[in-house]
Amino acid sequence: MWRLARVLIGLAVLIGLGALLWIATRPPPLIVQGEVSANRVDISPRVSGRIAKLNADVGDNVKTGTVIAELESPQLVAGLHMTEAALAVAEADLVRVNSTRPETIAARKAELAAAAADVTLYQEDSDRQAKLIATGASTQSRVDETTRNLEAAIRKRESAEANLALAIAGASKEEKALAATQVERAKSTLNQQQVDIAELTIRAPISGQVTTRVAELGENFSAGAPLFSLIDMQNPWFTFNLREDLLKGLKVGDSFDITVPALRNAKITVKVTTINAQGQYATWRATRATGDFDLRTFEVRANPTSPIEGLRPGMSAIASWPPAER
Repeated sequence: MWRLARVLIGLAVLIGLGALLWIATRPPPLIVQGEVSANRVDISPRVSGRIAKLNADVGDNVKTGTVIAELESPQLVAGLHMTEAALAVAEADLVRVNSTRPETIAARKAELAAAAADVTLYQEDSDRQAKLIATGASTQSRVDETTRNLEAAIRKRESAEANLALAIAGASKEEKALAATQVERAKSTLNQQQVDIAELTIRAPISGQVTTRVAELGENFSAGAPLFSLIDMQNPWFTFNLREDLLKGLKVGDSFDITVPALRNAKITVKVTTINAQGQYATWRATRATGDFDLRTFEVRANPTSPIEGLRPGMSAIASWPPAER
């Protein structure tokens, strides 16, 4: 029994030494570090203006469409009023060329009636002179005179008819088209200026948290100058930069676990959404002339499978690599 015990103890010692040797010779697990990222939106005005009101500050959470600042621009307002006046003038001119005053039409009708009466008068005189000359009671010169008077009266009546038709019809097609075009141009300019005025009200394009505020009350900003920065805190993701030899078949849709030190090493399950090759500047270069080769660096993005309270951009994320399960 003693001999058997000695053998068992020896075996146990050998097994223990073997386990210690196996543990000592195992390569340490590879730890990769990433960080939390999120979409950031820099908000800037489309038109120039002076800050008149600020409704948000750094740290505020805002929703989509919330008014976070208001600008003022006396130049835009003055231009708007000028365009409104120009539109009123163009519309009045369009009405003018498409209509004629009733008094003008009445005057043209009176002129036509007078011309028609002259034609009747000279026609009767011409007929009378024709009868008189047949009996020798009139001269040929008198007949010629009445004929000329009748012709002049007819031409005058035709002119009066044309003037009446022109008064009723109003302006020409070209003048009407030009006036209508002037109205449309004024409307387009007014619409553009109204849009510019509306752009003086700055609204949040996304729901998020204000992380930067450059705007100050009374300060002038040109179009495109940044006023605020917003970060979408509801949809963060994790990003890791890995050499291609560490991917080991990793593909979009795979899941693995990470820990976030800032959240008391909380264990989070994430799912790969993107694997992108980085630029040439991110290539890992070989250190030996032979027996090695250049390796590209890939960006791996992964989203948490469930919402995580307190997760903020910039936090570190730690993962053992390769993951135990994918």
